[in-house]
Amino acid sequence: MDKPKTLQAAIRYFKDEQTCIDAIAALRWEDGPICPKCGHGEHYYLATQKRWKCKKCKKQFSVKVGTIFEDSAIPLDKWLVALWMLVNCRNGVSSYEVGRTVGITQKSAWFVLHRLRLALQTNSLVKLGGPGSEVEVDETFIGGKARNMHRNVHRRRIVRGGGPHDKIAVMGFLERGGEVRAKVIDNRRKPLMHREVKENVTPMSVLLTDRLQSYEGLIRHYAHYMIDHAERYVDGKVHTNGMENFWSLLKRGLKGTYVAVEPFHLFRYLDEQVFRFNNRKDEHGRKLKDGERFDIALSQIAGKRLTFSEVTGKVGETAVN
Repeated sequence: MDKPKTLQAAIRYFKDEQTCIDAIAALRWEDGPICPKCGHGEHYYLATQKRWKCKKCKKQFSVKVGTIFEDSAIPLDKWLVALWMLVNCRNGVSSYEVGRTVGITQKSAWFVLHRLRLALQTNSLVKLGGPGSEVEVDETFIGGKARNMHRNVHRRRIVRGGGPHDKIAVMGFLERGGEVRAKVIDNRRKPLMHREVKENVTPMSVLLTDRLQSYEGLIRHYAHYMIDHAERYVDGKVHTNGMENFWSLLKRGLKGTYVAVEPFHLFRYLDEQVFRFNNRKDEHGRKLKDGERFDIALSQIAGKRLTFSEVTGKVGETAVN
């Protein structure tokens, strides 16, 4: 059966558990399954149990071990359809919609989506830019007016310095012709902003920002150009319209699809939007198909684990019956 190209085809394609296992194994282990216990490459496949047995250490392992799927009772066909929806819906997909589509509860779908967002996270250590490369740097605020929030949400909201008290500061970096990065920041003060730029942008790059005072002084390390938004938004190549476009896409999803996002989870939604933005096209500028974007996401599931206690912020708390 040909690889799926649409959501409907994906639902049909992944309805068989063995097909799901084969798809994950092919992307996770290009040269064949590797024992997660001892790293040995020779094994037996136990077809009735749908798992492998290592010839060296004799341990059995499934395709879920060491991935975001580990210890989940939800079948793989539901996981993979949820992943397809998450990476291919431009404005994101709500847990209610995923729950209805794959046939699980909204609470389970919410947890599934957060674990999938972890898989989309890259955490690249390679800096953006380089001599002559243009990198846009901008910041924005996420969140609604406090008077529009439920009092419990307002009480839990984290108050950030350097901006509106009911919103959270987010900083972004966009290499023109390359990738975008975004992260939650504590404030917009100069020490933090300079540190973030130096950690994410290669020295001697062409740096493009607005005239926020916190960016002043970067000229010592970069070819720094600033645009005053009080006067104009574009001055030739000096603008931050690329990052503004990313912020627009991000806020459209947060306000229109997710509606209410806790500050504690905001970085996960940033990872989701960054993944979709960076995987719109391939390195040659060709638009990626849904199936190709799905394969990229599925290849990133290994070595990542997220428990319900971690996603709810209750790590280390004593359980109360």
